[in-house]
Order: sequence, then C-alpha cells, then structure tokens
Amino acid sequence: MTTALTNNEPTTPTTPARSTAEAVLVPRQSRLNSAEGKIIVAENVVQKIAGIACREVSGVQAMGSGSTRAFGALRERIPGSNGPNVAQGVGVEVGETEAAIDLDIVVEYGISIADLGRSIQRNVKNAIERMTGLDVVEVNVSVDDVHMPDAPENRPESRVS
Repeated sequence: MTTALTNNEPTTPTTPARSTAEAVLVPRQSRLNSAEGKIIVAENVVQKIAGIACREVSGVQAMGSGSTRAFGALRERIPGSNGPNVAQGVGVEVGETEAAIDLDIVVEYGISIADLGRSIQRNVKNAIERMTGLDVVEVNVSVDDVHMPDAPENRPESRVS
C-alpha cells in the first residue's frame, strides 16, 4: 500500500529560520563572569584553600604521599623556610567556572575513614565555593596511610642496642 502526500505536505517538520546572529551562544552568567568583566582564580589559590579546609577536619593527621611528607618535613627544618606547605597533598583542576579537587591524606588511627572522607568533601567543597565562586564538581579523597598512636612505654626491650 502506498500513501501519497496531498496538498504538498512537507516530509520533515519546519522550524523558523534563524539568522547567524541569533545562533551565537550567550556566555553563561556566573559569579565569576559579569558585564563588568571576568574573575580568574589561579590553581594555587584553590590548592591552598582546599589544603586548609581539609586540615580543619578533625582526624586528618597529615597530607601528602610518603615522599611528599618526607620532603615537607625536611623543608620545614631549613632556616628561613615558610613552614609547612598548605598545598601539600592537594591536586586541583580549575576551569573558568568549575574545579575538581584531589586530596592525599593520612588519617589518625581509630577514625572512621568513610565518615572522615565525607566530612572532608563537604568542608572543602563549601570553602572553595564560598571563597572563589567556582562550582566544585568533585572532591576525591585518597587515604595513603594511618597514623598510629605513640607506643606505650612498656614495650619489650630491643635485643640489639
């Protein structure tokens, strides 16, 4: 069975024609882009905010991988150094309006890692969004080590001196 088109009906739906001027995308308005200009937040600014916000959470003993922490401890002992690097253990990717954060941490023994991770994610996300206006799309927390409490004084004597 064949169906014929009557009254010259078009086979595809028609849409009103648009000029190329109408097709230009309007830049997305955000807290960082406005009619007055653009605000750009550097990666090291986001790193520092994330590092400080992460360290504020109780249960975080240190930040960074083993070699990074060793280098940081050595750096702190050098006279005239600025002290601990607050961006240690923090990796960031910053776009025009969004940021993604990667954190390497050492937790204190006995702390729930899942609860601690969620607290860190929440605190870091809130701090960065509040201070920079960037939308934080993800905060990844990598637990690299567990800090053991100091051993009690009654440990067995070493066989070697």
